[in-house]
Amino acid sequence: MSLHTGRVSAIIGREAAVFIARESGSESLITVTRTLTSPPGDHATVLVSVLPGNQTERALAFLARQREAFSDHLKKRTRLSPLPRVDFQLDNGEKNRQRLDELSGEL
Repeated sequence: MSLHTGRVSAIIGREAAVFIARESGSESLITVTRTLTSPPGDHATVLVSVLPGNQTERALAFLARQREAFSDHLKKRTRLSPLPRVDFQLDNGEKNRQRLDELSGEL
């Protein structure tokens, strides 16, 4: 990952966290875990975790509906050029880590 790509990922992740905290409801906790950005910077994937787990589908549907609003948020708050197309996905790595923690606690 280049320095530029890393900075773009950090900016998008930080702004996604701010946006989600402001716009999401109180039914679930949506946390940005990391951001993956393509090398030219034209596409980014924001990985999130959702608690409680039974709210995952609703949270991802909410984020998909808010994609354009998040893009507007990025336009106002950053000077990214080109503005990347942002997708939101569940961070399965984080979910697997939590499950391992649960299993290790049972031993």
